[in-house]
Amino acid sequence: MAQTLKDKITELFSHHKIGTLATIRDNKPYSRFMMFDHDDLTLYTATNEHAHKAEDIAQNPHVHILLGYDRDSDHEHYVEIEAEASVEDSQELKAKFWKEELKHWIASPDDPEYLLLKLTPKTILYYSKPGSEPQEL
Repeated sequence: MAQTLKDKITELFSHHKIGTLATIRDNKPYSRFMMFDHDDLTLYTATNEHAHKAEDIAQNPHVHILLGYDRDSDHEHYVEIEAEASVEDSQELKAKFWKEELKHWIASPDDPEYLLLKLTPKTILYYSKPGSEPQEL
């Protein structure tokens, strides 16, 4: 059975956890690498409440995400995502998406400085490989 575009994208989200998140600061784009998790097509990423990105998002919730592409494997597919960011307050979700790799920035799932950002896609462009025409979801 052929995979749907949504299937391809959620599979990509499951295999590619590191990508870039761009916010707007002083009317200029600012990108940084982030670790992403997902629930269906909604992405989640953890940050410290004192990080600049939290301030950026409070001023302008529109973000851009690049995820996928690994030239050292057969995973050449990638996505460009325009999303709206918000702070997720659910302790259940914060616990679900916290992991040991976050200890450099966030002590535990109960750390009062732990912010979980919910990234709700507005547009997802899926590229099967570099140079291919994107499919839009």
